[in-house]
Amino acid sequence: MPVDPLATVSRLSGNSAVIPRFFLFATLLVMNDVLNWFQTTDIFSLSLVSLSLAIAATLISYLLMRIALRFAVGRMKKIAAQTTNRVDDTVVEVLSSTNRWLMLLAALLIGVGMLDLNDRWNARVGQLWFVAVALQLGLWLTRAISIGLRRYQERHTPSGMTQAGASATLMSWALRTVLWTVVLLAVLSNVGVNITAFVASLGVGGIAVALAVQNILGDLFASLSIAVDKPFEVGDFIGIDSFVGTVQFIGLKTTRIRSLNGEQIIISNTDLLKQVVKNYKRMEERRIVFKFGVTYSTSPEQAEAIPEIVRRLVESNDTLRFDRAHLQGFGDSSLDYEVVYIVKEPSYNAYMDAQQTLNLQLMRELAALGVDFAFPTRTVYLVPGGDASALTNASAASEAEAEANTSASRAPVRRVLNS
Repeated sequence: MPVDPLATVSRLSGNSAVIPRFFLFATLLVMNDVLNWFQTTDIFSLSLVSLSLAIAATLISYLLMRIALRFAVGRMKKIAAQTTNRVDDTVVEVLSSTNRWLMLLAALLIGVGMLDLNDRWNARVGQLWFVAVALQLGLWLTRAISIGLRRYQERHTPSGMTQAGASATLMSWALRTVLWTVVLLAVLSNVGVNITAFVASLGVGGIAVALAVQNILGDLFASLSIAVDKPFEVGDFIGIDSFVGTVQFIGLKTTRIRSLNGEQIIISNTDLLKQVVKNYKRMEERRIVFKFGVTYSTSPEQAEAIPEIVRRLVESNDTLRFDRAHLQGFGDSSLDYEVVYIVKEPSYNAYMDAQQTLNLQLMRELAALGVDFAFPTRTVYLVPGGDASALTNASAASEAEAEANTSASRAPVRRVLNS
């Protein structure tokens, strides 16, 4: 509403004779012109007053959102410090990852919403609101996925291993891909893009790509099988075919194993799952079977005492558990014994130390018993010259008799056939 400068000057001059009339008149005249300019000037068919109010609303909204976010994060930090669960810690980290530019966009959309826009622009503003909210939700969920996988790795990745396990790698890749694919499709659908045809084209293209990279996809699904079934993880000591080593990295295509000799063995996941994998890290105990033999000069009483000696030696070691010890059989040059015992620790070094101790004790006990360990031997009997001729003639006579018996056994068969 325009201001009457003369009436205003008269009112002011009546109250104060110090202020000159011409100064008040000029000031009010300028204010009146500025107000008229604000009310009559348009920018893009919008009054300057409306634009000013929109800018003010944008700034106030942004400041209020920043203050509210800071208050919420601070409040949640105080709550998290007083609890032991990790849910509130996750909320604090997720809220702290709020994008400032998206907050500014939201404040700007609040200001734009105060303008008198046509239906087309109002629809665009609504679409921008959806895009801003979808992107912020995507960022929050991405942060939550990262936090969850980081804690998963802290629980399952052994100390000293910097590589992520197969589960963490694959879940991170899969969840992020699914999340942002859903966000992208939702945004495209909101802005009016026909995503039905888009999804169909993606399906056809996916089939073509799958045929082209089927070997890679085979390794990828093998990695997924490793992640889900978990036959081994990073840090496990495994044996495959003719080599053993420690798993250092499980990727989407290959697995890398550090062998005992020091070299790194790289094998595709598909080939890896086709073989028998021995996971030694998950071993709780070791079942040991070992054999030894004693000479045939051992008496039955001595042979009977040997299993009890072995039992006593095994049970004297606290790290071992006796299973059985038997005279297994009669070998070519020895009486063969088989012993079975359990090592209560999975360590290979512990097993070798126990076996060495047992071997040394067994040597002492058998020596005290008067029993010798057997080794492959052959006894040759030498016959004097005259006796050798007689032995040769006897052998020839035996061969002739055997031939005669064979001929006699074939004769009835010939008679039957001739008749």
